[in-house]
Amino acid sequence: MTSGERWLAALWPVLQQHLPGPPASVLDLGCGPLGGFVPMLRAAGYDAVGIDPKAPEEAHYQRVEFERADLQPVDAVVASTSLHHVADPADVIDHVMGTLAPGGTVVVFEWASERFDEPTARWCSERLGTNESWLDGLLEDPRGWLEREGLHGGDMLVRLLDERLERRALTYGPYFFADLPETTEADEQAAIDAGQIQASRIDYVGTRPRNAHA
Repeated sequence: MTSGERWLAALWPVLQQHLPGPPASVLDLGCGPLGGFVPMLRAAGYDAVGIDPKAPEEAHYQRVEFERADLQPVDAVVASTSLHHVADPADVIDHVMGTLAPGGTVVVFEWASERFDEPTARWCSERLGTNESWLDGLLEDPRGWLEREGLHGGDMLVRLLDERLERRALTYGPYFFADLPETTEADEQAAIDAGQIQASRIDYVGTRPRNAHA
């Protein structure tokens, strides 16, 4: 199982808790080459579509930037680690608002990169293994890597979401386990609970106010 597959498998039960029931329409923003949650959503009876320039060349996907996608209003939008690297997250979230039906749900899984401190880096390094990973560059020069990548911090993303949505839930949990071969989500959660590392995954759930303008 790839790191992406591990991530999706771990987050799928969390996503299910917050979505309206099938056959609600769901947009997976930034679904990536694996197709994100779309296969699982469709298998569960949802009317799901994925948007990503690198999305699979299959039905139920659009291989374009989100801002250029041809979309009808949907009941829910999920964005999994797709906001922290866009050029203008405020603009993208505004597009989400325009795509979402009044009262619709937004579920965001993100990275609070500002929480990546020395103990967390050391814990990850001890468990990384030998396979090449995006964590290699981060661990070598955390501050420099984050600056070069131009990533948006989790606190800023939460603020932008709060400015546009009615927040229903905000929690923090394990983020790195999927890229650490011998580490489970439970292992990382145990380290968080013991105060050894920071909880770096943002789970944000909000709804579009029914009186909001598209």
